[in-house]
Amino acid sequence: MDQAALLEFIKRHRMAVQASVSTAGAPQAAVVAIVVGDGFEILFDTLETSRKVGNLRQNPKIALVIGGWTPGDKRSVQYEGIADEPSGAELDRLKRLRFGRVLDEGSPESWPGLTYVRVRPTWIRFGDFNQTPPEVVEFVAEDLAGVC
Repeated sequence: MDQAALLEFIKRHRMAVQASVSTAGAPQAAVVAIVVGDGFEILFDTLETSRKVGNLRQNPKIALVIGGWTPGDKRSVQYEGIADEPSGAELDRLKRLRFGRVLDEGSPESWPGLTYVRVRPTWIRFGDFNQTPPEVVEFVAEDLAGVC
């Protein structure tokens, strides 16, 4: 699998399991709705009061698992990265990516307390266990720079 095929695989998915670490060192995981940009950046939204927001503000390292949910399809991506909360023009760009349009005032996407988290990859592993032997391919951030 090359980088372009990897990006296409990830973009087909709308949900991921994200994992972060609490300030007490405990694991925390949640299902989040995602959108993926051409540079492998992932955006999800969540309430500012969620545990994941507090965790990521303390420690921006995050892991996500994408795929593996469709019966009979044993392909998935393990994705590690660094999270941030974009603002200004960068947030507007990512919201358009997420919602496909400029947001209307009063739409659910503009609810008070909704926070947007962007993740940029540091490491990605794709696994396809539909075949024998399985295909397992790893990419580091430098491999993914400039794709698409």
